[in-house]
Amino acid sequence: MCGIIGYVGPSPAYPILLDGLSRLEYRGYDSAGVATIVDSGKLEVRRAKGKLENLRLLLADSPLEGHIGMGHTRWATHGRPSEENAHPHRAGPVAVIHNGIVENFIDLRSELLARGHKLRSETDTELISHLIEEKLKAGRGLTEAVREAVMRIRGSFSIVVMSETEPDKLVAAKTATPLVLGLGDAENFIASDIPAILQHTRRAMVLEDGELAEVTANGVRLMKFDGTPVTRVPRQIEWDAAAATRGGFRHYLRKEINDQPQAWIDTMAGRAVAGSSSVHFESDLLPTGGPAAIGRIVMVGAGASWITSQIGKFMIEELAGIPVEVDYASEFRYRRPPIDDRTMIIAVSQSGETADTLAAMEEGRSQGAHLLAITNTVDSSIARKANAQLYTRCGPETSVTTTKCFLTQLEAYYLFAIQLAARMGRLTDPEVEKLLQPAFAIPGDLKAIFAIEPAIQQIARKFASATDFLFLGRGINYPVALEGALKLKEISYIHAEGYSAGEMKHGPIALIDEKMPVVVIIPNDDLFEKSMSNLKEVESRNGRIIAVTNHATDELRRVAAEIIEVPETNRMLTPVLMTVPLQLLAYHIAAERGTDVDQPRNLAKSVTVE
Repeated sequence: MCGIIGYVGPSPAYPILLDGLSRLEYRGYDSAGVATIVDSGKLEVRRAKGKLENLRLLLADSPLEGHIGMGHTRWATHGRPSEENAHPHRAGPVAVIHNGIVENFIDLRSELLARGHKLRSETDTELISHLIEEKLKAGRGLTEAVREAVMRIRGSFSIVVMSETEPDKLVAAKTATPLVLGLGDAENFIASDIPAILQHTRRAMVLEDGELAEVTANGVRLMKFDGTPVTRVPRQIEWDAAAATRGGFRHYLRKEINDQPQAWIDTMAGRAVAGSSSVHFESDLLPTGGPAAIGRIVMVGAGASWITSQIGKFMIEELAGIPVEVDYASEFRYRRPPIDDRTMIIAVSQSGETADTLAAMEEGRSQGAHLLAITNTVDSSIARKANAQLYTRCGPETSVTTTKCFLTQLEAYYLFAIQLAARMGRLTDPEVEKLLQPAFAIPGDLKAIFAIEPAIQQIARKFASATDFLFLGRGINYPVALEGALKLKEISYIHAEGYSAGEMKHGPIALIDEKMPVVVIIPNDDLFEKSMSNLKEVESRNGRIIAVTNHATDELRRVAAEIIEVPETNRMLTPVLMTVPLQLLAYHIAAERGTDVDQPRNLAKSVTVE
């Protein structure tokens, strides 16, 4: 999730690019760069590692001329944060900026190296610049060169390209990741998000998947990747600047809930493709000796990462048959855990900087364990300390409470469990393909849940005045009850508890009365009937039941006061679809109560002290 800005017109380009990047820095801050074509026709590039201020200082010492240019702020995917991996990437007269993932990176890189190309970075983006350069050398114009090059790329991407060969033109193309065109008076803009262009124009067109745009100061020409012309009427953007950074939503939290389908796609990209029977990561995640070298797995995390690990435990134990323990990172090193060189420790942290998790990793390292990091932040402390890294790719989260990172951690665990089981010979190719198939349906399933948001909002209004909530689940969905309770208490300040439904009669049942909302996660699995029995115990004590289910039987409808229906999926992915309605429920209850949804009291995004 990177920030993209492009400009062509009568004004000096680089101040506009810097201002646009400052409005997009929430999309990435590992590195930044700009490129312009100066009046002599020469392409100039400036790049800097770290936050945008570093680039700003570089440009103060070494400014850029020119009236056409593009800029980029990076959230690292391929390649660590560094100046050489920062965008724009150049090949001869061509420069490219890119948001997304090139899934066929390995094949394209091998082809280009075999044809004598010299690659200077670890990124997938650089390959695109070399593909376009080849087309220019073959006599293509810039627009046609870009069109032919993107036909070679598989994945989720948006790009902007400029070249000394046609110094008055920007060319943009996209699939899946967002790109918007801003239309001005004898000037035009390209951006990955509307906030970057609002101070210049409110006339905009959204570039659709599989489309390419040729942008000059005098106009914009659209076409599909196959060259078919496209006509589109611009629309007027009515958002104010603050709402624009939230994608038009009232809060960042709600925007980030909405980002989850794309985050899921990005985390899957390059690792598995529809119809495939295998999972591939960027590097080997296992210790030397492979699966046979793992005697057991210990997962350590804090907060929501501890909860995702509880679900990951179900996945790995069932598919791979390896014993798994889940520990709070804050407690792990204080109980003198038995660890040896056959222990694999999976350290899970959204930020990659959680102090307790770092300390737990150090304890494991001192006793010879293999360390795998699951994190959203490339080159973070936890990533650097680990022997291997599995990155989620959900981009930055502005809201303190996590949503899209929670879901992509589940996705990472699911893919890892499948690959591990396959390498152990416990899954055949057809079985792997069967497990992957519903994972590709998840983005569409999430959008189906968003479609019933008005009903969830109505439920939130009914229960927003409650003082206590109970969340119940069983099996792999018991941790979903923990997450639902955590979300609600974090942002609404309502006391909430998550429990295994089977444990309800061992204490929590004493709290249930006609004032107590009880949220039950009850999918269509082998525990459905047992969960129904638990619900009848709640009903007999006048508890008000809110059921989240993919199996709304007549009996469930009779018992529950409210039902939230989600799409069907396989059993191991039900936690993904059960979690999102609970995110929306917590959000709308908090909004009804008027709490600070994005920055709840007493909480911080990353806990970097013990």
